[in-house]
Amino acid sequence: MHIPRIYTATPLSLQQNLSLSIQASRHITSVLRLKIGAHIILFDGQGGQYRAHIVQLDKKITVETTGFEDHSCESPLKIHLAQVISKGERMDYTLQKSVELGVSSIQPLFSRRSVVKLKGSRLEKRQKHWQEVIISACEQCGRNHLPELKPTLNLEQWLQQSQTGATHPHLILDPQASEALSQREQYPEQTLLIGPEGGLSKEEIQLAQQHNFEGVCIGPRILRTETAALVALTVLQAHWGDL
Repeated sequence: MHIPRIYTATPLSLQQNLSLSIQASRHITSVLRLKIGAHIILFDGQGGQYRAHIVQLDKKITVETTGFEDHSCESPLKIHLAQVISKGERMDYTLQKSVELGVSSIQPLFSRRSVVKLKGSRLEKRQKHWQEVIISACEQCGRNHLPELKPTLNLEQWLQQSQTGATHPHLILDPQASEALSQREQYPEQTLLIGPEGGLSKEEIQLAQQHNFEGVCIGPRILRTETAALVALTVLQAHWGDL
């Protein structure tokens, strides 16, 4: 029998009674329709997971932890995905599947050809939404560590910061590159930059290369931005990770 997995921002311990968030409580009662005594799995994003059961149904459900499991399905390959923001559900899809494919951190970016324009409260709201997408993906795929979602930056600003203390390869997907991603030398950590729907401009690619980014390609066809990210992550995990 499948046991639901629920994330909580509250640090967990054994024999602990705690109230779940309103959102998690609503999901348990309205979607899963669980009752008092039902078993769930809790995780706080710091590693491992806790067995728990429901002790009280209310607007905020109360649960009690009863056991700890040192379970991990993290990839041995540490991948930092720098993704120029795509439109609507495409960005959600990229985030969700990237988490399932074991990405370690996600850096949303704006570039010259970005279709999405966000700032102020709208950007804060979208950043919060993306965090919820990441949490939901972790609940679904069994990960007990939350990938880090970094604050959104402009591409130029991020490039200035990205090489500070960098000791691992920085790669940029470029359809004109001569080297295939699958032919790269093995490294335990990688940073991968993916452009928007219209691609990165020639000037942006050159700027990235000036900051020691190496161009790689993933085949003869031009892929959509959400497809490119997932194909690239799959190649990395298949060659050097855990796929």
